[in-house]
Amino acid sequence: MVQSQPVQAFMTTPVQFVRPDTALTEVIRMLNASRISGLAVCDDQGRLVGEISAKDLMVRESGLEPGPYVVFLDSVIYLRNPLRWERDVHQALGETAAAIMNRSPHTCGPTLSLQEAAALLHDAGTERLFVVEGGKPVGVLSRADLIRAMAATAC
Repeated sequence: MVQSQPVQAFMTTPVQFVRPDTALTEVIRMLNASRISGLAVCDDQGRLVGEISAKDLMVRESGLEPGPYVVFLDSVIYLRNPLRWERDVHQALGETAAAIMNRSPHTCGPTLSLQEAAALLHDAGTERLFVVEGGKPVGVLSRADLIRAMAATAC
């Protein structure tokens, strides 16, 4: 039964990662060569500090949309969250993984059940969970890994 299986039984290893100072051209090359949609971002000690996905790269390619605004007394007032705007600017102009990575990576532990991991993936609306022990990624559990686990138990 899939729900009682731990994440570590179906996670993908090794974890592909980049450093925060990795150039975006290298990130794109790695994503394309590996045919994956996201990478871990790890510091010099191997600790997970972020994740970068194809979705993060889309902001860079699609450009910035200033969003709704009003003009009042010759001033332009943007009706957009300034913190979100600042993040979008960094993503659009950044040249390294650190500039566009998500600094709150989606994670779980290796002993978490697949059922709980599926709920995390669904609730977060993400494609993957980085499986972490001691702050370091030891595997990745993707939606495809969950399907593989379901297929293995259906046979």
